Amino acid sequence: MKKFNGYEDAKKQAQAAGGPKLPAGAYVCKVLAVKYESGEDGNSDRIAVQFDIAEGEQKDFFKKQYEGNTNEDKKWKGSVRLYVPTDDGSKEDAWTKRSFAGWTDSFEKSNPGYSWDWDESKWKNKLVGIVFGTTGTVINGRSVTYTEPRFAVEIAKIRDGSAPEAKFKAKNGYTATGSAPAPKEDADGFLQVPENVEEEIPF
Repeated sequence: MKKFNGYEDAKKQAQAAGGPKLPAGAYVCKVLAVKYESGEDGNSDRIAVQFDIAEGEQKDFFKKQYEGNTNEDKKWKGSVRLYVPTDDGSKEDAWTKRSFAGWTDSFEKSNPGYSWDWDESKWKNKLVGIVFGTTGTVINGRSVTYTEPRFAVEIAKIRDGSAPEAKFKAKNGYTATGSAPAPKEDADGFLQVPENVEEEIPF
């Protein structure tokens, strides 16, 4: 038969969809790598954090996912990018400051003796709680859902079951309501997916 257009992308989608999906919830995570990224073209600086789940039934989830991925261009999916406040006085920057402070506070409370000293590299090998929520979106006409990291929390709240839940979030015209229903058979599973990314669904 004649090769059709988009076969390679379709193959990657099929491989990704066949893997396990990380359930929404709160997880104790261990930071594996930290990198400061300077913003370009007017974008804010960001701190890229790579991690894996350190405790519970989903322990080593991203390691297993990475090792089971046969794509040549596979990427580590356990990651999040934190926006660095710009001090421009805007409402958006005020939200960024609150969000950033939530992460630093969670690192401090999760690691006895640690105090945030403006050196993000010290997060490596530390534990932090991360709450994942389900997001619904539409990509190339397909309704998909996936889980993504929403905010940090101290690990004591995860261990005692008091960690808050992340609300279901819809974007790009996704119209399903409730607590993350799976739209037909097209349930895909993470990372914070930028609006302009076409098929890069994390887990």
